[in-house]
Amino acid sequence: MALDFGGTLATAGASPRGRDVVAALERRLGWPSPAGLDEAVEEARAEAKAAYRRGVQTPWESILAAAWRRLGAEVPDLAAVVDAVWEAVPDAVVDPRAAQVVRTLRHSGRALVLACNTQRPIAYRRRTLAAAGLADCFDALVLSSDIGVAKPDPRFYAAVADAARGEAGCAPEAVLFVGDTLDKDVIGPRAFGMRAVLVCGGSPPPGVPDGVPVIAHVAELPDLLERWP
Repeated sequence: MALDFGGTLATAGASPRGRDVVAALERRLGWPSPAGLDEAVEEARAEAKAAYRRGVQTPWESILAAAWRRLGAEVPDLAAVVDAVWEAVPDAVVDPRAAQVVRTLRHSGRALVLACNTQRPIAYRRRTLAAAGLADCFDALVLSSDIGVAKPDPRFYAAVADAARGEAGCAPEAVLFVGDTLDKDVIGPRAFGMRAVLVCGGSPPPGVPDGVPVIAHVAELPDLLERWP
């Protein structure tokens, strides 16, 4: 089973902005920030967003490097800056009900893969899972920040299938993808041969394929699995 993160297991997390970079640089590292860094980071973020719409995940090191190049300033230790930024910008909070579902699924013997788009490095997402008591619940983490491609790029689902195959020896059609976004968590996985469940607390969006279950909260997933062939 492949589970999305933000909007499915957790609230939506914050994305760092230019002002967060400046604050991390000056307050956490004690380094001076060049004039105009805030604006330069926002411009680099806009370019990264455009690439993201094409399925490309731009690492924050690359975003920051682009910002410093715009200013013609000497590039600092970007790894240290990235760490300081992610220390300053908290991750999403895992829903306790969702966490209990993950533990229930794990105890049932299912292989679980966390499959999500995120800018956050994998080490920080592991920290978030550990804080929610889920450190040992996932067999694999497939994050766009780690593999460089994002949902709904087919290469993302290929990575999920590889992770599932490696852990459980299963083909794509044996993978159930669960998430809250129609194109990324339902349409994309199904095009790759997976099954899917949409998590939607309100009215389902138009275009949900026939045969795709819609649940209001991931807490409904265990009951769905019991009655769904």
